[in-house]
Amino acid sequence: MRFSVSSRKFFLGVSTAALLGLGSSPAMAQQTTAELNRMSANGNSGTKKTSDDAAENTILQEWTGPYDGVPPWDEVKVSDFPAAFQATMDKVKAEVDAVRDNSEPATFENFTVPMELVGNDANDLFSIWGVHSSNLSNEEVRKIQGEWLPKISAFFDELTLDPKLLEKTKRVYDMRESAGLDAQQLRLVERNYEQLVRNGALLEGADKEKLIAINTELSKAFNEFSNKVLADEETYIYLTDEADLAGLPASFIASIKGAAEAQGKEGWALKNTRSVMQPFLQNSTRRDLREKVYNAYINRGDNGDANDTNMTIAKIVKLRAERATLLGFETHAHYRMADTMAKDPDTAMELMMQVWPAAVARVKEEVADMQAVADQENAGLTIEPWDYRYYAEKVRKAKYDLDEAEIKPYFKLDNMVDAMFDAAGKLYGMTFTENTGTVPVFDPEVRTFEVKRGDKLIGLFYLDNFAREGKRSGAWMTTYRSQYELGGKNRYVLASNNNNFVKGGAGQPTLISLDDASTLFHEFGHALHYLNYDIKYPGLGGTPRDFVEYPSQVNENWLLTRYVLDNYAKHAETGEPMPQALVDKINKSKTFNEGFSTVEYLSSAIVDMKMHNRTDPVTDPDAFERETLTEIGMPKEIVMRHRLPQFNHLFSSDAYSAGYYSYLWSETMDADTWAAFEEAGDVWDPETAERFRSTILATANETDRKEAYRQFRGRDPEVKYILKKRGFPVPGESASAKGGETVGND
Repeated sequence: MRFSVSSRKFFLGVSTAALLGLGSSPAMAQQTTAELNRMSANGNSGTKKTSDDAAENTILQEWTGPYDGVPPWDEVKVSDFPAAFQATMDKVKAEVDAVRDNSEPATFENFTVPMELVGNDANDLFSIWGVHSSNLSNEEVRKIQGEWLPKISAFFDELTLDPKLLEKTKRVYDMRESAGLDAQQLRLVERNYEQLVRNGALLEGADKEKLIAINTELSKAFNEFSNKVLADEETYIYLTDEADLAGLPASFIASIKGAAEAQGKEGWALKNTRSVMQPFLQNSTRRDLREKVYNAYINRGDNGDANDTNMTIAKIVKLRAERATLLGFETHAHYRMADTMAKDPDTAMELMMQVWPAAVARVKEEVADMQAVADQENAGLTIEPWDYRYYAEKVRKAKYDLDEAEIKPYFKLDNMVDAMFDAAGKLYGMTFTENTGTVPVFDPEVRTFEVKRGDKLIGLFYLDNFAREGKRSGAWMTTYRSQYELGGKNRYVLASNNNNFVKGGAGQPTLISLDDASTLFHEFGHALHYLNYDIKYPGLGGTPRDFVEYPSQVNENWLLTRYVLDNYAKHAETGEPMPQALVDKINKSKTFNEGFSTVEYLSSAIVDMKMHNRTDPVTDPDAFERETLTEIGMPKEIVMRHRLPQFNHLFSSDAYSAGYYSYLWSETMDADTWAAFEEAGDVWDPETAERFRSTILATANETDRKEAYRQFRGRDPEVKYILKKRGFPVPGESASAKGGETVGND
């Protein structure tokens, strides 16, 4: 039952979770939101919109054109959203009431099936809204968001908590064993009822009203948090002296020069985002400016001004704790994890703490190496957080004769896009044919590609690669329409990847780093997951939070295979492929700086879990962050990848709250899966790839994901492979047993 279970979450996911930074591979840019992905999977069945409202409203019009219709991005007027929201809610209510009020006793066919198909117009609307709030945000969009988010939250709460819907859902659930249902139908019926109960459908009277009030207040707080962080990310540090550019690559200088020119300013403009901060800290020889850029970035949302988020966070965690108690859960973490693979906070913490000590120990080694370089240079400094990336590059060069500046010219964005398409073809028989200009797009730089598997047309892929004003930071994937067969038609998928790469200067190619290239492959892994769906019921179209990152993390592994590097890592100036000597140096340095990457990510995940796995809500987020990091032994030279005041994953929606651990959980399966490809003798092995596609990618949530993994691998995943991948000691194995044959990036 799509709407009664999760459409409220869908709207929240699109407008806030998708708006700001959900999802990330631990050492990569932020990316996808599974709340958004799961609900977008419910998609659109092409139902015609025939009301007068639809005829006049640019957002409610029927999707026309190829692929059973595409979003009319070129015709949308932001001012039409309020009327579209109201008209859509009215229509959804009428559709739900029609199914609910059927006088016949509820059965799978007369209740569950029509409820699965309710609300196609809403999914179209929220797909368009998601792009405007994530890719095209402006003051008008934010004003609408602030006004309508609480209204829509309350609307879907009322729908979810309708006692008549619960009664009919329970009847189908109670009769499930004698109804002749197949395995998928049975799973759908059970999940529908369990999710309704988990989300408060059994509440009555004052408790029901209290839950609606809590969720409404949370929606307001999420929006408040999102807007404050975005406001801090839209600030700039301006450089006016050429001496300030010391050490910066020419391609980066050209990009920040272009950023200044776009604002009509002289000099160079550094936007307060990761895509600018990271290369600046890595390359700038100006320690004073590194510190300035670093502090501006890590203090987003934490400056004691109008954009400070600490009180907003305190409000959110208090409301979450109240809701968990109301719903019968010990903590918010227990509530959020009830429908995950890990199931409970202790299991997730156990996995994280298996990795944490080894990561901290590795950081101490990395800092010692960097300090030795600084001392040798008579720098007269002790390594601080703003020095880490800079001196790590010096160590990389000294240890492996490898310089990021030497690598970057080989990673031309257009070539890497071709590489990820080719890899999908080799693995899954898919082709991506560019057809930019044949369908509407929401920005002139968005590219589109027709997607086939073999001779079968399966959908359309949108690629929005570049940072711009009004676009949230990070990287993410979403679907505007996803596949399912219910309703008699196997629908074309409309999938998108959204990145924030810094565009090359005028007349220059866009060059990306290894981390950026990993981001590209990661997000594309999410798209491949949804493009390969082969399911019947949209309600089984999502996956648990701690599974959703797994297919995307697996896809990163093919980036640094010799086939991809040899064929697509072409020098931007000479066109020559990456020389084998450089490939060998990359492979040799494959576990370099893994201490930093792991601690940066894991500290964020541990703080998240500790904040939400408690009955007394945190009242001082800054103090809690400091105390928790001290408790777990956080190295002073590293800051959390996402400090609490700007932790969009946690506080722009519920999506990743008590769930940031999921990247490690997914990567444990990823490392174990990559071992399966290596054991096959060829990482492009067609039999292993097809088994992965058919048992993992194609099945969505039609079966329990633990069972699906066991079907693919023949057993549960083993932790030793993620330790090996990161170059950490594996208990019971000698040091010589560490490492795999190829490089994977996270």
